[in-house]
Amino acid sequence: MTAVTTAAPRTDTFLRRVLLLDAILTGASALMWVGLTGFLHDLTGLPEGLLRGAGLVLLPYVAFLAYIATRPEVPRKGAWAAVIINALWTVDSVIVLVAGWAGDLNALGVGYVLFIAAVVLGFAELQYIGLRKARR
Repeated sequence: MTAVTTAAPRTDTFLRRVLLLDAILTGASALMWVGLTGFLHDLTGLPEGLLRGAGLVLLPYVAFLAYIATRPEVPRKGAWAAVIINALWTVDSVIVLVAGWAGDLNALGVGYVLFIAAVVLGFAELQYIGLRKARR
């Protein structure tokens, strides 16, 4: 007779998927901001240095997201860090716009920054939901 073992059901699947999707979209954005800096500046008015700098800063974050999302169990502290970093990115985006630190943006540039901030806030919320689901 063979003993049948069943693995405990995963409770972090939703969180893991959200973290991976965040890593993929953030990575794509980072590569775009670094690789298409001039084009995006011409299109939005966003300063080339801001675009390139933001893209380069995001690359280690993408690696961090991919790392925690692919662990056998998603580290709670790592997932909380992702929630906080995403929330801070959203707040910082609004501050950059209000303070005028992004220079002379056109309407598309303002809309683009606000769109990215909304997407990032959405990831923070989904990651928070994933953490709550995984806790159960």
